[in-house]
Amino acid sequence: MMNTSILAIVAALALAGKPEYKGPVKAEEVHVRDGIGHVMKKIRAGKPVSIAYFGGSITQMDGWRRLSREWLQQEYPACPFTEIAAAIGGTGSGLGVFRYQHDALRHKPDLVFIEFATNDSSAWPEAIWANFDGIIRQTWRANPETDIIFVYTITSPMMKDYGAGMCPRAASAMEQLADHYGIPSIGFGPRVAAEVKAGRLVMSLGEVETAVPKETPNRDNLINEELKKQGKLLFARDGTHPALPGHGFYLKSVQAAWKQMQDLPPADHAQKLAAPFYDARLEAAKMVPIAPSMCRGHWTKLPPDDPNQKRFEDRGGQMWMADTPGDKLVFKFRGTECGLYDLLGPDCGQVWITVDGQRAKAPRKRFDSYCTYYRLADFTVFRGADGVHTVEIEVDKDQPDRKELLTRHPKEDVTAKKYDGTKFFTCQIELVGDLVD
Repeated sequence: MMNTSILAIVAALALAGKPEYKGPVKAEEVHVRDGIGHVMKKIRAGKPVSIAYFGGSITQMDGWRRLSREWLQQEYPACPFTEIAAAIGGTGSGLGVFRYQHDALRHKPDLVFIEFATNDSSAWPEAIWANFDGIIRQTWRANPETDIIFVYTITSPMMKDYGAGMCPRAASAMEQLADHYGIPSIGFGPRVAAEVKAGRLVMSLGEVETAVPKETPNRDNLINEELKKQGKLLFARDGTHPALPGHGFYLKSVQAAWKQMQDLPPADHAQKLAAPFYDARLEAAKMVPIAPSMCRGHWTKLPPDDPNQKRFEDRGGQMWMADTPGDKLVFKFRGTECGLYDLLGPDCGQVWITVDGQRAKAPRKRFDSYCTYYRLADFTVFRGADGVHTVEIEVDKDQPDRKELLTRHPKEDVTAKKYDGTKFFTCQIELVGDLVD
């Protein structure tokens, strides 16, 4: 149930002429809408086509992304296809709208697949709409002949909705926005749900009754062999990240959609920019690198051979690290929104956020239950009135509670040296606005 403050916000938006979430929409494998006419025009002319795959871990992994690009190359051998891998695991459209220019648009894609229905599953529709408005409008400002397709992945928790023939909340919200812009969408859920209902597919290992002990070597292979004898396939070990057969179902949905869209003429995307669906503020979203002048205290510019610098340079550029309590990042900006692009990791600490002299009530943890490894993340620093704002981010002396890790890794030794530290890694400032000297 929504609390009273959220209800008040929704009511205020309705009075201001903002769209309202209409509730779950019917789940369908394909919504053609305005199609992919610009891409097909280039394909038929035998011109090179670049495809950006923009999303989370399901798109980042070796699966439907590679399979669909290879299938297109087989279907149209005279047309060279280039893949732009622009997915980052564990991230949603909130980070996506800020990193979009660097990770996708600068490569000048002809087609963009956008996949955030899983990682945005807990986001409010209004947040999704603001982020997607920004992504779409950035795309067509850069090139109105770039086509876009929304894709909606499926996880075990979504089976209740898809089993009833409906889209979950995030996909439903995206469908409302897709209607506004005429963007085609591919729902992976209906095909997968039909296979589960027919008894041919099992969503996760947790749903399999087995006498094979968990510590058995090659346990997954043994379970898959047993399922195969029963005429069944395993969709995903964890119910989220598909095994290759699961990605095969995703490919079939892409193929079905493509055949329905391939004969439509090019659409005039430029005229769709006349009015945003929700608001256009994140059309100006961007990333700005951390500068040495912002760093106070014991900061380290990670060298090229540092493991985190090598791993994340392609996405975040130069990485900076502070590990001493009291180290600060200080800067000013003029605008309405600010955040930081950073890392979560085993020995990361927590930071205090102070904006215009007002310190947050609690520090922001840079550690969570997944932190057996480092990964890219971000957090919001400020969202509010336009103006000049002063930001201070300070490393806290205390560490976050490492026991949170045990919820996902009950056998992990959280007292190990690996988990000891107050480190803070960051590389870019997320801005709607501009830095002030």
